[in-house]
Amino acid sequence: MGQQQVVIVGEEHCGGEDRELTVRKTTLFTPGDGLEAYDHRTGALAFRVETYGRGGVCGGGAAAGDLALLDAEGEPVLTVRRRRPSLHNRWDGFLGDGDGAAHGHHQKPLFSARRSSILGAGTGASGVLVDLLAPGATGEFHVDGSFPRRCCRVVASGKGEDEEEVVVAEVRRKVDEDAHVVMGRDVFVLWVRAGFDAAFAMGIVLVLDRITGDEVDGDLGEDLLEATSPA
Repeated sequence: MGQQQVVIVGEEHCGGEDRELTVRKTTLFTPGDGLEAYDHRTGALAFRVETYGRGGVCGGGAAAGDLALLDAEGEPVLTVRRRRPSLHNRWDGFLGDGDGAAHGHHQKPLFSARRSSILGAGTGASGVLVDLLAPGATGEFHVDGSFPRRCCRVVASGKGEDEEEVVVAEVRRKVDEDAHVVMGRDVFVLWVRAGFDAAFAMGIVLVLDRITGDEVDGDLGEDLLEATSPA
């Protein structure tokens, strides 16, 4: 994949350089609560997340429990919605507010994410598969590591035996650069490879938070990643 641009939500979210977002959970994702993501270089707000119901912040076809990813201006760029019923805790991502009625059609999801196995729930392992569903888009991603420990990677699966897998995004613990201490799990880093859609990466983070939660077993220090970006 290299530096190839991967546009899922929008080209404006695909930077020419690797990008780091500092993500802060403003609460514990109960209704009406959310999350904020800031550009590490500029400190500017890049995204924020809200939960909402019908007639809420985005209106339209929003349903209770939907997650709205908003840009810095407060415009919805992605809506993440749980599919029901679903044995593997499947979530779908829709463009904008997820309501195709405004455009005279039923909107289909851009991507779908699910737990790769119902076994091992509660162990802290991510084990999540993400499939692209948008017209003309093909590809599959898998998440390895542990999101509750803030130690996981989003990997683009190779399409053939000769094509290597590529790490396109990574979640890791945030390190206070002045005090040289690891911060709590409510603040973490999302690293996004150059050319990869940062809004899509944020959508995967939302799904991981819903599927795996924050419950972990064992010592949190066991699986901490080093505070460096991948090569």
